[in-house]
Amino acid sequence: MKTVEWHDTPGGAEVWLIDQTRLPLEEEVVRCRDYTEVAHAIRSMQVRGAPAIGVTAAMGEALAAVRAPDDTLNATIQEACGALAKTRPTAVNLFWAIERMRSAALRVAGSAPHEVRAALVDEAQRIAVEDEACSRAIGAHGAALFAEGDGVLTHCNAGGLAAVSYGTALAPLRAAHERGTRFHVWVDETRPFLQGSRLTAWELLKAGIDCTLITDNMAAHFMGRGRVQKIIVGADRIAANGDVANKIGTYGLAILAREHSIPFYVAAPTSTVDLALASGDLIPIEERDHTEVTQLRGQQMAPLGMRAAHPAFDVTPHRYVTAIITEEGVHGPPYVESLREAVEVARGKTLLAGEGVHGASR
Repeated sequence: MKTVEWHDTPGGAEVWLIDQTRLPLEEEVVRCRDYTEVAHAIRSMQVRGAPAIGVTAAMGEALAAVRAPDDTLNATIQEACGALAKTRPTAVNLFWAIERMRSAALRVAGSAPHEVRAALVDEAQRIAVEDEACSRAIGAHGAALFAEGDGVLTHCNAGGLAAVSYGTALAPLRAAHERGTRFHVWVDETRPFLQGSRLTAWELLKAGIDCTLITDNMAAHFMGRGRVQKIIVGADRIAANGDVANKIGTYGLAILAREHSIPFYVAAPTSTVDLALASGDLIPIEERDHTEVTQLRGQQMAPLGMRAAHPAFDVTPHRYVTAIITEEGVHGPPYVESLREAVEVARGKTLLAGEGVHGASR
């Protein structure tokens, strides 16, 4: 199944999610029946990855509308917007999706309740379809960057599990592999939540892509030995100047890449670009529960009473980024210009598609 899916069941609408906290040993589905369950799934990282979070939030909004009584419909939609916006602060796709759902609700304000519900479900499903198309386009644009025999390092998980399907940073690797290019992927385990060892490794093995798991502190060793020719990561928010917020540890890899003259690529949809923020200094960094550092799946790994820091993300300055791959192409510096152009093109396409859909329904 896809990472996130909308289902109309005999008991009513549900949002189905692959439970990423159970992988790789158990493949289970979380079935969310209201927006509070969707919010919990995002907060607890049962679903994670910026694009997947955005789509899930959109479906949570639609679920709120479908489940709400007629007399509290508008209030429930606004209540859901507020609750979902509080789940995770760094990934801008979350807020981008919520705003799209707000706009969809405004377009049908004053309509009959069933029309409001239909509009929100339609918009959420459009966002999901667009996300899949974005992933495929990112893969097509980025595949040519990877050559036969390359050693490619990844960090965290930016594959199909971080989107509806196919992924962002793994999309060019999937596309290159499907074209017959053979390379080797070094998978950073990504402490403390182990998205690399639990999720990226799982995805690559299923895709038949040659890969090796390494601990985060092995990256410099393999770069120094000439085993890494390219690095590609995803992003949770990209500032207007090209500064990139991604899983903690990304910044260090970018510095190492510069030292070893290794290209450092970032792959993300234009919905991850936040033109309202001039630089990465303004990106809010989520601080998660310290027990995710001191414990591993409930097993205490540090002395009892030990404090731990847990910033979930860091910011890589744009000067370390070789190129940013979006659904609109491969963008180089100056990012202030190339990213703005990409976002404007993508927004234009979305507006045209939206006018076509809503125009046809009138």
